[in-house]
Amino acid sequence: MNKQTFKTSIGGQALIEGVMMRGPEQSAMAVRLPDGTIDVETWATKSAKAWYRRTPFVRGIFNMVDNLIFGYKCLMKSAEKAGMDLEEEPSKFETWLADKMGKSISSVISVVAVVLGAAIAIGLFMILPAFLVGLLGKAVALSPIVKSLIEGVVKIGIFVLYMAVIAKMGEIRRVYQYHGAEHKTIACYEAGEELTVENIRSKVRFHPRCGTSFILIVLVISILVFSVVTWSNVLIRVALKIIMLPVVVGIAYEIIKLAGRYDNPVTRAVSAPGLWMQRLTTLEPDDDQIEVAIASMKPAIPEAKGEDEW
Repeated sequence: MNKQTFKTSIGGQALIEGVMMRGPEQSAMAVRLPDGTIDVETWATKSAKAWYRRTPFVRGIFNMVDNLIFGYKCLMKSAEKAGMDLEEEPSKFETWLADKMGKSISSVISVVAVVLGAAIAIGLFMILPAFLVGLLGKAVALSPIVKSLIEGVVKIGIFVLYMAVIAKMGEIRRVYQYHGAEHKTIACYEAGEELTVENIRSKVRFHPRCGTSFILIVLVISILVFSVVTWSNVLIRVALKIIMLPVVVGIAYEIIKLAGRYDNPVTRAVSAPGLWMQRLTTLEPDDDQIEVAIASMKPAIPEAKGEDEW
């Protein structure tokens, strides 16, 4: 590999004892098995040539939904490969469901988990902030713009607090280490250096195209977009915010694409808050974790040079 810096379109996700990378032609996930070996699974990447995956502002919505669904499936699969399902006996309820539904039980649990996750996210980041600001508005006269600004600050505060709290959990800390390994491996590849543990170890663990940065940009953009939504009724406001969420996601996606593609004072300023947040969501990996990231990265690199250029 010639030592020439560039921006790659390859992106990844930290998993349970593993890393997933998505390249333009092939994707891969590598997981450290209980016996210490690295299991690598590869598959063809879904084509990005469809109009809704190339049209600005529209592509962000479809890519986010696809990444959430696909990322969750990889996360669950990595947990199985890492042996997490063997750590404890199934509960009586789980045993009853397995007897009644057979192999489809995993699909049911996955759907329930996604629905619960979405409900918690809506409750924490939409209903709770709007409710708190609504109470404040009854005690103090505030303009709609000020209410929206306070609501946005509350949402960001909840997000930062949530990330800081779960970072204390043992399993999450390891996921955050793999997150760091993913970023450092991509940084090494973009620097045009050979993918070795030694080269990767010295790279920074922060990347402007990280999902953490994307979420933070979504929260900031939502302050501006939702400032036009009525405060006359909290439930109506929450419903309208959910309807307008695709607009926020579409704008945020285009911003993070620009931040990941260009390096100038404006993009650095846009990326700065997200890079700071990554101090919570990424940790320095050990050499074994870097080896897993390398194993997932190599199959995602296209054979033709430049095919993955951002």
